[in-house]
Amino acid sequence: MSEHYGFEEEEFQTSFDGATLRRIIKLVRPYYKWIAGFLIAVAITSFIDSYFTYLGKRIIDEGIIPANTEALRQILLTFGAVMFVQAVTVFAFIYLTGILGHRVKYDLRKTMFSHLQKLSLSYYSKTPVGWIMSRVTSDTERIAELVTWGMLDIAWAVLNICTSLIFMLTINWKLTLVVAAIIPVLLVVAVWFKQRIIVEYRLVRRANSKITGAYNENITGVRVVKALGREPENLREFGVLTSDYYRSAFRAAWLSALFLPVVQIISAFAVGGVLYFGAGQVKIGDMTIGGIQAFISYITFIMWPIQDMARVYASMQHAIASAERVFSLVDAVPDVQDKAEAVDPGSVGGDIVFEDVEFAYEDGKDVLRKFNLTVRHGETIALVGPTGAGKSTIVNLICRFYEPTGGRILINGKDYTDLTMHAIQSRIGMVLQTPHLFSGTIRENLRYGKLDATDESIEGAAKLAGAHEFISTLPKGYDEEVGEGGNLLSVGQKQLISLARAVLAQPEIFIMDEATSSVDTLTEALIQRGMVTLMQGRTSFIIAHRLSTIRSADRILVIEDGGVSEMGTHAELLRQRGHYYRLYTQQFRREAYDREEQLLDAEMVS
Repeated sequence: MSEHYGFEEEEFQTSFDGATLRRIIKLVRPYYKWIAGFLIAVAITSFIDSYFTYLGKRIIDEGIIPANTEALRQILLTFGAVMFVQAVTVFAFIYLTGILGHRVKYDLRKTMFSHLQKLSLSYYSKTPVGWIMSRVTSDTERIAELVTWGMLDIAWAVLNICTSLIFMLTINWKLTLVVAAIIPVLLVVAVWFKQRIIVEYRLVRRANSKITGAYNENITGVRVVKALGREPENLREFGVLTSDYYRSAFRAAWLSALFLPVVQIISAFAVGGVLYFGAGQVKIGDMTIGGIQAFISYITFIMWPIQDMARVYASMQHAIASAERVFSLVDAVPDVQDKAEAVDPGSVGGDIVFEDVEFAYEDGKDVLRKFNLTVRHGETIALVGPTGAGKSTIVNLICRFYEPTGGRILINGKDYTDLTMHAIQSRIGMVLQTPHLFSGTIRENLRYGKLDATDESIEGAAKLAGAHEFISTLPKGYDEEVGEGGNLLSVGQKQLISLARAVLAQPEIFIMDEATSSVDTLTEALIQRGMVTLMQGRTSFIIAHRLSTIRSADRILVIEDGGVSEMGTHAELLRQRGHYYRLYTQQFRREAYDREEQLLDAEMVS
């Protein structure tokens, strides 16, 4: 099972994609003035770095060796003035680069967040939340680093090499050619090492992902592990994973450790060549001691940027892959979109009609087949049936989270695709089996669907939903924090708040999807009371596991194999003694048995 632990990290490409690079460049085009500013600042800084080395040559040749104090003083004054200018330029390019990075991240994340609001529910059904979060966070970070610090490092490296060669040419052009011959060798070596180190680190990340997955599964499933006695086998599998990780990490560390010594050896040959040929130049008067010292410093100036360019090259590969993933999200086309001529009629009240509706989440796997249903305005429809029969699909289609793959749905006599999605979805209230609250206070969560709601209307909705009583017992009442996802509240409390939120929004269509399946009997009674209040005068759909919650529905539909197998009131379906009758009697016996068990437990305790 070890191969199933965790998700595989996506591969990055080993060559640059011109189209992706152009899109990345387009991101920074609005900030061309800032880019020009920081490039000028980097150019000045790089020139000054090389000039400092040239001043070092002059200090030796014009000040120290001839013991010329006045010349030394003048050179040092020049050194101080130039250093002040460099301090200003360093501040300028770091400041501009930092600001540019934040702007690019802001623009990317804003674009993605805006696009995520437009994507259909099907996108979220197929795409893991972790994948989306990674695109919005780490991938945007990598892109921002590429167009800022990556660009800065490339500019600094290229300019340092160029300015160093220019100053070297002014000192001795013959030795400059010797050094220049080493540069291509260094570039090839650096790129070769970095490509192989990247491959090993990719294997390290894969192995680490599987190890993390193994930790997660074994910790969260510890009861199953112990119950089945899986500890020895799990240890063996974990040993395989850690061995893979060790081998990849060892190779990556070995190559990384070897890279710098190889560069230093090549650099040593360059320095040796300078010393060998430079000594001969000194003898014939074409070279000075300060010149040789400057040449050696310039070699160092050239070697480090080349190594840095190899690092940036590797980072660029990561950033290109990140950009492709980000752009794949931005380019995702919603499965459900408004027509150009779609309108908002101001109300979606009226009959809802399914005409030969067909739907499949995947090709060849039909969920609904020629489904027909007419729901009168204000009618309460209950949907029951086995898992996967199509109950949730029906309400998802009503909400237009998905659209039929065949047939059509009419609202008040109009094809609902002629209406805007906002016109439909803003007038639907939903209470789900697993209620979701957002970080913030209870008051903010209640107001989520109706931002202009007053405190009085909020409390009124809570009272109608049966939530006011427990909210009043909290230390801060309606201003109590609910925590991330509402984790500071019980499931029943979250469900009551969800119901109150729906009551406050005053929807025209109301949907309850297994809303009472995870709550206790007392909370269920409160929810049912709130449901009765909310459903008055509204078209309502209830998906229920506990059949006791739907006995008062106008019609109960038994959904099987993508169609309606039985339909009628609670009493009518019981008289038919069909599928609904069997479901209801089985559940009634089970509930009666549970009540007897509870009474026996209470007697034993007493």
